[in-house]
Amino acid sequence: MKKLIIILVVLSFGVQGIFAADDWGKTGHRATGEIAQRYLTKKTQRAITELLNGQSLAFVANYADDIKSDNEYRSYGTWHYVNFPFDSTYEKHPKSEKGDLIVGINTCVSALKNENSSKDEKIFHLKMLVHFIGDLHQPLHIGLADDKGGNDFQVRWFKDGANLHRVWDYHMIDDYDMSYTELAENSEELTKNQLKRFQAGTVIDWMYDSRDLCKQVYENTEIGDKLGYMYMYDYMNVVRTQLQKGGIRLAVLLNGIFG
Repeated sequence: MKKLIIILVVLSFGVQGIFAADDWGKTGHRATGEIAQRYLTKKTQRAITELLNGQSLAFVANYADDIKSDNEYRSYGTWHYVNFPFDSTYEKHPKSEKGDLIVGINTCVSALKNENSSKDEKIFHLKMLVHFIGDLHQPLHIGLADDKGGNDFQVRWFKDGANLHRVWDYHMIDDYDMSYTELAENSEELTKNQLKRFQAGTVIDWMYDSRDLCKQVYENTEIGDKLGYMYMYDYMNVVRTQLQKGGIRLAVLLNGIFG
């Protein structure tokens, strides 16, 4: 009996290791979807309501992670991130043959704009797009292949072992202890000029925006660092801004598609 319990515990940790959240976590993605919902035009809202049968963007925001355990969707795994060295650029660095986050976003946008796409195809790509724009604003998703986007960058979160990617995925958000609706409701009030700056640019521009933040994170963090209250003080507002940018920019894309 004891052996059986040990085996089950080991298998449980193994499964968690394979399918653990690897971006913003559920709360962060839902916050991004909730924020986006508030910037949609009425025409876009009607189109999305019809496609999602009344479900909100927050409700479907984690779909792209939820399907990872299904072998049918394994090919989409590389669409959650893009990696290239700090001394190179996305344009110059060799691309993954399986695609990357930019390919994923562009594919979703094209499918949604295509009049020949079936309703099921549009529903699928809408759900994926909501998630991918969230990924685009998690800085470690625009990271380095050498350490798997910070997954091999070992640190401590308070007393527990962690990695840099996990800290940005969900440790900070979870310890902030707000629901996704609370995070959305407490987004910073923006001036018209601030809103325009967030809305401006292309997907590539937004990617480099996150990339600059990724560089700052690496410059200010060492392997083995014990991260905690001070790290939260330094970066939690940055996390909140990234969630807000993601929501606003998701709305920009969706209004451009449906509006």
